Amino acid sequence: MVNLRSPRFLVLNAFQFLVLVQIQVSCYQYKVGDLDAWGIPTSANPQVYTYWSKYHTLKIGDSLLFLYPPSQDSVIQVTLENYNSCNLTDPILNMNNGNSLFNITASGDFYFTSGVQGHCQKKQKLHISVPGNGSASAYSPSYGPSALPDTAPSYPTVFGSIPLPPSSSPTNRFSILLSFIIGAGIWAIIM
Repeated sequence: MVNLRSPRFLVLNAFQFLVLVQIQVSCYQYKVGDLDAWGIPTSANPQVYTYWSKYHTLKIGDSLLFLYPPSQDSVIQVTLENYNSCNLTDPILNMNNGNSLFNITASGDFYFTSGVQGHCQKKQKLHISVPGNGSASAYSPSYGPSALPDTAPSYPTVFGSIPLPPSSSPTNRFSILLSFIIGAGIWAIIM
């Protein structure tokens, strides 16, 4: 019988846990606008959300972080019609604390704009599309992504991580199976 308190058993369990954690933690929290944060695009960077959108691939489980001064701005989720017309009435979601987090929990199209009158007309808006397969693109229709250069900004875009929800993707199942086989092999060698 195996001694569950033996150092070998504890090391094996710790190894398997670390392998599974590495497999499961693959979702990220993205700061919308990166270093520019959430605000009216400046004349020096009028395509900030277009650039941001082009260089980020979003998926279910990721989060969008909107940072802004709460006394000066907000972010609202709106319908496609309200997004296109910059209509701020009847938002789906209203966030105004300056540190607003939107968790991507489903596939579909999501539309965001500033909740301050006039900001949407100045291109402070973002559209993300999350397909059901877990990968996505985000874009701002103000400028076409194809007109942008192919070089990405040189600053980091990931500001933390959140756990990945359970998935049945073949890659994830293969990784879990592989970690189980490695763990069983180590177990057989140790015992």
